[in-house]
Amino acid sequence: MKIVLFGDSITDAGRNRSVDYDKSSYGFGYPSFIAGELLAKDPNGYDIINRGISGNRVVDLYARIKADVWNLQPDVLSILIGINDIWHELGHGNGVDLVRYEKIYRMLIEDTKERLPKLKIVICEPFVLEGAATKEKYAEFLEVKKYAKVAKRLAEEYGLYYLPLQETLDKAAEKYGAEKYLSDGVHPTVAGAKLIADEWLALFKKEIEK
Repeated sequence: MKIVLFGDSITDAGRNRSVDYDKSSYGFGYPSFIAGELLAKDPNGYDIINRGISGNRVVDLYARIKADVWNLQPDVLSILIGINDIWHELGHGNGVDLVRYEKIYRMLIEDTKERLPKLKIVICEPFVLEGAATKEKYAEFLEVKKYAKVAKRLAEEYGLYYLPLQETLDKAAEKYGAEKYLSDGVHPTVAGAKLIADEWLALFKKEIEK
């Protein structure tokens, strides 16, 4: 089974692209935990590919969907995108508003389903916590919840799998502190990455890997 994990820096997580762009570098984020568990169980049964690129917005994913997804012809595609669509607007005036986010995300899904009709797609909920990078404009960053609603609605509309993440991170942060799970309010620590991977693997084992 070939699995492509597609997204921004949360997925990228410092992966080394100079060694083997396709298969040997998962970075230090949630893809490494997913790959570790699945490959330890069956190293010949899975081909897991990290296609996260730091700084990406939904428009960037759409621009590279052919090279980084369609050409690989995966069995499963997991997408996590949304926080940069807000963050880039707050920092550089180059974000993606909610209407455009939905429009491009919809195009990405429709075009991908047309190219790969048997593909199983996981839409992951974008998330945020209060931290060093988000505290100053936290009210604006909380707009990501509206982006999450769009992502969930698209998943439901197209019959895709949806992975909730915000509530899990909220509960963990309430108990131990947000910085223990998202170092700056956006990027997962090793603990945060493990929480995300655990949620992803639970969905995968229950619904997808049949």
